[in-house]
Amino acid sequence: MSQIIAILNFEEGYREAPYLDTQGFPTVAGGIRIGPKGASLSNYIFQVPRRVGDVWKQCIVENKVQEMNQRVLVQQAISKCSDARCDVLISMAYQLGVDGLALFRGMLTSITQGDFNGAANAMLDSLWARQTPGRARRHAEMMRSGTYDIYRGLL
Repeated sequence: MSQIIAILNFEEGYREAPYLDTQGFPTVAGGIRIGPKGASLSNYIFQVPRRVGDVWKQCIVENKVQEMNQRVLVQQAISKCSDARCDVLISMAYQLGVDGLALFRGMLTSITQGDFNGAANAMLDSLWARQTPGRARRHAEMMRSGTYDIYRGLL
């Protein structure tokens, strides 16, 4: 059973009140952008309770999955994945966009061939892994193992 919402809440963090993300975009509820870069937080005078944020995030995930399934290589990779491995791809698409995920051609090709160690190595040999090393290490381990064990006690 997918754990994607719990994983995204852990990886993105969860804040009920709007905040500026690392790139200066107004954001809320664990990585959901709500305005243009540089917009003042004083424009956003609301809070998003966790339950509401989780439903909102689930809607975003469903749209990402639809978009992912329109990319042949991504769809082929998804078809070879356990729930945990699929959650890795969804988390990457959530963070990087589907276009960003699609650039991981070596990883996706390895997955389609059932070479999950190769896929994990390709993930770790990337700018993404250098920029978000903790997340990349956890996701690579999930890709290798096909399980959620790396998140035990964290979610």
